[in-house]
Amino acid sequence: MKLKRDFYIRENVVLIAQELLGKVLFTKMHGKITAGIISETEAYEGVTDRASHAYNHRRTARTEMMYAVGGTAYVYLCYGIHHLFNVVTNEKDVPHAVLIRAIKPYEGVDTILKRRNLTPRPPLLKESGWGRGICNGPGTVSQGLGIKTSHTGIDVLGKTIWVEDRKIKILKSDIIKKPRIGVDYAGTDALLPYRFMIKI
Repeated sequence: MKLKRDFYIRENVVLIAQELLGKVLFTKMHGKITAGIISETEAYEGVTDRASHAYNHRRTARTEMMYAVGGTAYVYLCYGIHHLFNVVTNEKDVPHAVLIRAIKPYEGVDTILKRRNLTPRPPLLKESGWGRGICNGPGTVSQGLGIKTSHTGIDVLGKTIWVEDRKIKILKSDIIKKPRIGVDYAGTDALLPYRFMIKI
């Protein structure tokens, strides 16, 4: 079942980031459907979070999409190379977001591997665990699923990018919590345990 708007517009972005683990992220690009089980996320808590692009109410042409209603895609370019996919949460004008850091290929695997320039299929899938080796970073998630910065602003309840609950059971004991990656500039906020991953 596709996640509905009320899943995304809740106030607690940290909880949403955890609850996205085990959900399935789908894309339909040029007629090809691909999907991956979300295995790692990071929460960004808006204007009070020094690691967030929207910290201290910052609004730019790039970050304006973070102020959209929950369930909107926020995709930005990192280091001029990697397209990073986030889903905006909370009500309009509250710039919370969850970065999807890793997935385990679930559907359209051959297409994912082709986009990632990876072969052969069986050994990679067997050894990859929860997305390790295939889509084990936010840039490779977008690459595998065909997500680009041109998709920023689209509704993730639509027919291009969406998330489904396929009833994949993730226990609390299966979730590892760690500080986020690459946000040392955020001072003490860099130490917040806002990164969540499924234990292999």
